[in-house]
Amino acid sequence: MSTPDERRTAALQALAQQTIELPSWAFGNAGTRFKVFTTQGVPRDPFEKVSDAAQVHRVTGAAPRVSLHVPWDLVDDFGKLAAHAADEGVTLGTINSNLFQEDEYKLGSLTNADPAVRRRAVGHHLRCLDVMREVGSTDLKIWLPDGTNYPGQDDLRGRQDRLAESLQEIYAALDPDMRIVLEYKFFEPYFYAMDIPDWGTSLVHCLALGERAMVVLDTGHHAPGTNIEFIVAQLLRVGRLGAFDFNSRFYADDDLMVGAADPFQLFRIMHEIVRGDALRPDSGVNFMLDQCHNVEEKIPGQIRSVMNVQEATAKALLVDRDALAEAQLAGDVLAANGVLMDAYSTDVRPLLAESRESRGLPADPYRAFMASGYLEQVRAERVGGTQAGWGA
Repeated sequence: MSTPDERRTAALQALAQQTIELPSWAFGNAGTRFKVFTTQGVPRDPFEKVSDAAQVHRVTGAAPRVSLHVPWDLVDDFGKLAAHAADEGVTLGTINSNLFQEDEYKLGSLTNADPAVRRRAVGHHLRCLDVMREVGSTDLKIWLPDGTNYPGQDDLRGRQDRLAESLQEIYAALDPDMRIVLEYKFFEPYFYAMDIPDWGTSLVHCLALGERAMVVLDTGHHAPGTNIEFIVAQLLRVGRLGAFDFNSRFYADDDLMVGAADPFQLFRIMHEIVRGDALRPDSGVNFMLDQCHNVEEKIPGQIRSVMNVQEATAKALLVDRDALAEAQLAGDVLAANGVLMDAYSTDVRPLLAESRESRGLPADPYRAFMASGYLEQVRAERVGGTQAGWGA
């Protein structure tokens, strides 16, 4: 039986190793379907995005990687961008493909009935693999926006066959140390049938591809009431959970700050992660944010998000697992639930402050950044040029 002090010590050790990858696009302008709002000091190119992401890592010590998006983050010299990231104290991480902004893809990309369109979509991913080689990335993340709006519009089974063939071409081009992490989304942009609408469809394709194809779980990509922690547990059982896209939703895929809508859900998810021993840096599960900051400042929004994940993780690490297992085996429903609720109700902010200060980091990353003067500096310096934003 572990003691509270032992659980606390173990939590401190685990929290010191936890890392969360940041999305480059979170630092650009974003908004609603009606309006993209501009903010002073927003990055104008991928180099400035990386610099902003590095600010999050400087104050949290937990965000050492930056996801890139192709083509939004294309540069002439990726070696130079990687060197810039290293100078800023971070590395370049997952490469995200884009299949949702070309007119040719209106009726599908990897699933399109036209072989020429499918070749173009596959070729885009081969270009992404080249970028990965240039920056040292090992994960190619594919979100497939393909689908249909009307019954009979296309052959549902035929689209799955074409998708499997396209994915196999991409998979065959991977280097030995590379993975595909395949995302799913139950609706949007199409409303009758998405071609990868759920974790089961993603898993079926990953199993067919091979061991280096894994499922990405975006916490916003589920129908209301979906038990996301069950999906986490199941994917961990079969060794196919490759990554998270953390965000929060109130209605649809809102991409709000993780933990904003339902922090208890985030805790339950992290409980399954800890239960499945997937918090280890070598577990193969990459924790990432996928968010758009529409009305709030970008860097502070990312800092808050990292802190939210850390708080949920800390609470999950403090669960008395011996007492929980004992209550579960005894069929004591209320005692088992009480063990979880005791951990969730714990104020872990002092524990996290101790963890940060022991590593030379500020106890409160948000306050430290807001007092740093960085926002004022970039607002003054980043004058002219085109601000980065959704779609650029």
